[in-house]
Amino acid sequence: MTTQNNRESMRYPSVDQLTEMTTSKYKLVIAAANRAKEIELEEKTYMEHPVNKKAIGLALEEIYTGKVIVK
Repeated sequence: MTTQNNRESMRYPSVDQLTEMTTSKYKLVIAAANRAKEIELEEKTYMEHPVNKKAIGLALEEIYTGKVIVK
């Protein structure tokens, strides 16, 4: 299975990868939801070549790559 096919069959980034980025799952959820709303309103993302297409996936990808910091 190629990397692209693997990413299509599973959520990228994975929940396990994301929970390592913050001390609280709840903060992660709130940060991702808020950023997803911003992406939908602004129709812009910090990612040059995103894997995801939907706003929530883009938000999670931005958090995983360090473009958005969860406080």
